Amino acid sequence: MTDLNIRDSRSTGRLEAYEDGRRVGVIAYFALTGTPAALVAVHTVVEEGQEGKGIAGALVREFYAMAGREGMPVVPLCPYAARWAQRHPDEAPAAPAGAVEAAERQLGANRRPW
Repeated sequence: MTDLNIRDSRSTGRLEAYEDGRRVGVIAYFALTGTPAALVAVHTVVEEGQEGKGIAGALVREFYAMAGREGMPVVPLCPYAARWAQRHPDEAPAAPAGAVEAAERQLGANRRPW
């Protein structure tokens, strides 16, 4: 994998990976409001022609690390993020009880085109 610059844009709900100034991948997410609070990964995309370089994995790893620095759990509604979490349980602790259901309700109420 090449050197990636991963940037969080909380206001737009995007964790973006850049290589040589060009965006090569993104996780669309939102912050779960209320209790329990969490960061919710909704969709992971790697740009065409950038597949197989470890970009998606690097994004999900940073997403979990970012949430950890903020003291928040992650709810991986994104299928890729959920599979990554299953393969890396030491880096991806399970979300607390009720967080998944709350995230699904909030997502359903605020459906955005990802």
